[in-house]
Amino acid sequence: MDKIGAFGKNISATFTPFATRTQQLIKERMGQADEKTELPPDYLELEKRVEALKLVHQKLLSVTSQYSKEAYDYPTNITESFNDLGRTVSEKVTLLSNASSPAEAQAAFTAPPSAKPQPKTFNHAIARAALSGSQALNASHTDAAEDPLASALEKYALAEEKVGEARLAQDAAIQSHFLSGWSTTLNSNIMFATRARRAVENARLSLDATKGKVKNPTGQGMNPDEEQLSGEKRAEIEHKEDEFVGQTEEAVGVMKNVLDTPEPLRNIADLIAAQLEFHKRSYEILSELAPVIDGLQVEQEAQYRKGRDGN
Repeated sequence: MDKIGAFGKNISATFTPFATRTQQLIKERMGQADEKTELPPDYLELEKRVEALKLVHQKLLSVTSQYSKEAYDYPTNITESFNDLGRTVSEKVTLLSNASSPAEAQAAFTAPPSAKPQPKTFNHAIARAALSGSQALNASHTDAAEDPLASALEKYALAEEKVGEARLAQDAAIQSHFLSGWSTTLNSNIMFATRARRAVENARLSLDATKGKVKNPTGQGMNPDEEQLSGEKRAEIEHKEDEFVGQTEEAVGVMKNVLDTPEPLRNIADLIAAQLEFHKRSYEILSELAPVIDGLQVEQEAQYRKGRDGN
């Protein structure tokens, strides 16, 4: 029975402050509260800044979280089989170059049973489509002459696969250097500030509820120890005021730390650096490819004009 009684007292001790704060909050919302301690203007300003920082993190994270999903730019209107995804484009090109028969060429597009599916990105999908087109053109030729369009598509496929790999490298860098830090700030630092602010609000509600009880005591008649009771009440109010001030000072320190940390700006710099590296790498790959394709086009154009002039 003693254990049950002690448990009941613990529950009561925990529930009573919560009930008191809740009652005070209801009174304030209904306009029936006699007391409402005002928070310092500097504190309220810090709260606004923390809320703005929280909103910034939530909005940007809702968009950039796509970098953690490989297929965020993968076309939804195409269907690729296991065989399509079984080998890399460069592997297929190597096998095709060594093929001595149509059967061996077709085998290059057939994935081995243990193959790991290739990435589902927009660039990888373009690469696979371009190589498939190149193979279809080559397979339709009855002579040994190389189809310039087929050759261009093969080179384009290899380049697009490299761009796709650069995109995956970008995504990995963003996940480790941006998303991780950005999420930590939101779910740890800002959340810690939110808990500190909640503690301030609880301390304020407890203080105002205590003040209200002193000004509007319950019960009837005079207390024979009124002077002593008043002293006890004053001590209780002072204790609640000390708690309120302490919680406020702690919350101010926490919020300033969240607002002053250079981590968010460092995360943004890392995000931009990863994107820049991807676009730089893409530019290099396509810049190397473009003159080669232009050369094929010029050569085909010359052959076309020569054929027309000959006729």
